[in-house]
Amino acid sequence: MITINCVAIKPFNPDLQNAVERLVLPIQQIEFGVKITLEEQPDLMDITGTFQCGNGNFWVAMDGDNVVGTIGVVDIGNQQVALKKLFVSNSHRGKEKGIAQALMNTAVEWCQAKAIKQIYLGTTALMLAAHRFYEKNGFTERSSEDLPPSFPIVSVDTKFYSRDIS
Repeated sequence: MITINCVAIKPFNPDLQNAVERLVLPIQQIEFGVKITLEEQPDLMDITGTFQCGNGNFWVAMDGDNVVGTIGVVDIGNQQVALKKLFVSNSHRGKEKGIAQALMNTAVEWCQAKAIKQIYLGTTALMLAAHRFYEKNGFTERSSEDLPPSFPIVSVDTKFYSRDIS
């Protein structure tokens, strides 16, 4: 477990399922206006079954008993993963708070320990701050044609990135 500014980053457990949904859905639907439902996100509905198998995992940032951030990697085979569900509550965002960076560092360190070769991700065109964050963290924009066949594309994703892990 990692702690930063009194926020603990730890692996997901199923008791947190509803709390994760309560964090992610309003950020997607209300804050960013992304028209996606819970039912259109089977990975969000089954975090343990989707993320916590093979070389995948899912982490939460906890401020006391509150989930204030999430990140996950899905094992897509060939020593590659798909980074998904990087969300931080508005109250815990910002470079000075460091929560998003701590979540990203946790996922990248996991990938390094598992000898993952590449991390891929998809996002929407609306999330401009996320684009800058990914690029700052060594991700390079890719076309959808450059994605591995096993990459789980979400219907709202229009922008894709990858990062080599060495």
